[in-house]
Amino acid sequence: MTSPIMNTYGRYDLSFASGEGAYIVSTDGRRFLDFGTGIAVTSLGHCHPHLVKALQEQAATLWHCSNLYTIPNQDRLAQRLVDNSFADKVFFANSGAEAVEATLKMARKYHDDNGNPERYRIISCDNSFHGRTMATISAGGQEKHLAGFSPIVEGFDHVTFGNLNEMRGAISEKTAAILVEPVQGEGGIIPAPDGYLKVLREIADEFGLLLIFDEVQTGIGRTGKLFAHEWSGVTPDIMSLAKGLGGGFPIGACLATEKAAALTPGSHGSTFGGNPLATAAANAVLDIILEDGFMDNVNQSADKLMKRVKDIGAKHPKVIESVRGAGLLIGMKCVVPNSDLINKLHDLGMLTVPAGDNVARLIPPLNIGDTEIEEAAGMIEKACEELG
Repeated sequence: MTSPIMNTYGRYDLSFASGEGAYIVSTDGRRFLDFGTGIAVTSLGHCHPHLVKALQEQAATLWHCSNLYTIPNQDRLAQRLVDNSFADKVFFANSGAEAVEATLKMARKYHDDNGNPERYRIISCDNSFHGRTMATISAGGQEKHLAGFSPIVEGFDHVTFGNLNEMRGAISEKTAAILVEPVQGEGGIIPAPDGYLKVLREIADEFGLLLIFDEVQTGIGRTGKLFAHEWSGVTPDIMSLAKGLGGGFPIGACLATEKAAALTPGSHGSTFGGNPLATAAANAVLDIILEDGFMDNVNQSADKLMKRVKDIGAKHPKVIESVRGAGLLIGMKCVVPNSDLINKLHDLGMLTVPAGDNVARLIPPLNIGDTEIEEAAGMIEKACEELG
C-alpha cells in the first residue's frame, strides 16, 4: 500500500516512538544517540523535564487565542529576546521560512516608508538556504530548490559567500538589504570568514542598506553564544530565528531594531504565531539556555567534540576530507558519499543529517555530556574503519 503522505522527502527506513535526553528510540525498540536533533531543533534533547512541565501546564489552561489580543507568554518571550539581543521589537511566526519572509517584507517596507519604493532588491549569497516558500527559495537561489517552480520571485541578487568585492559590486540604487547566514547550514556548515560580518555591517551603513542575519539554524546557543553573530562583535538590523527556539515546538521569530521594524497593523500577521503553547515552550527553553554557565558548557562540549572528530578525520582521510563548523554545529566533509557515512552510523546506533557539499552534520543537544561525546566519537571512528 502506498503512503498517503505526499512524497516530499527521501525518508530513511526509521520511525521513532520515544526519546529522552540525547537518545531516541525507534518503533522496533532500537536506541539511537541523536546527533541530528530534528535538524537543530531539539536543542535541549528529547522530553526535557522543564519543557515537558511548561507545556503540560500551558496545555491544561489555554492553547490558542489570537494575536488580536494580548498574550502574556508572548510579551514575556519578546521582552527576554530583546533584553538579550540587539533588537527592540519581535514578530512571532511558526517556522524559519515564515520568520525569513517577515525579514524580507520588513526590508522592502522600511525603504517604501522612507520614500524609496524603488529600493526592493536584496543581496544574498550563493549556496545559502532561507526556507521553502517561493520567496525564500528565490532568496537562496539554489537550482535544486528552484527547479520546477519558475518564474522565481523577482528581486534577489546573489554573490559568492565571503567575497566582499562581489558584495560591493552587486549594490545598486535598487538595493534594500543584505541577507546572510553567519554559518551556511544546509549549504555544508560553512562559517563566514573572519571579519566578513563586520565588513558587511560597514557596507550596509555606507550605502544605507539593512543588514539581515538568518540565524534560524545558528541562533539560540548553537554556536556557543546566544546568537552566532555575537562572535563577530557586530549586530544586524533584522534577524530571523526558529528551530532551537521552541526546543521541538514550532515557533519562529523576526527580531528588529526600532528603526527597521516597519511592519504595522494590516501589513503582516500570523494566525498561530506566538500563541500561548508555542511561547510557553520557548520561554522554557530560554529558562535553561540563559542560566549562568550554560554557554560555557556548550563551548567546552563543542571543543571536545570538534577535537575528537578532527582527530578521527585525520586518521581516516579516505572517509573524511575535513571537519569544520562553529560550536555544536559541525560538518564532516566526506570523501565517500555522505549518505554512506550517515547510513553506517544509523547501523551503529547514531543519527546525523546530511548537508550540501557532501557533508554529514553533527548537531547534538546543547546540553550534551562527555559520555555522549565519547560514545559518538567511538561510533564515528568505527564507521570510518568499516567504510575505509
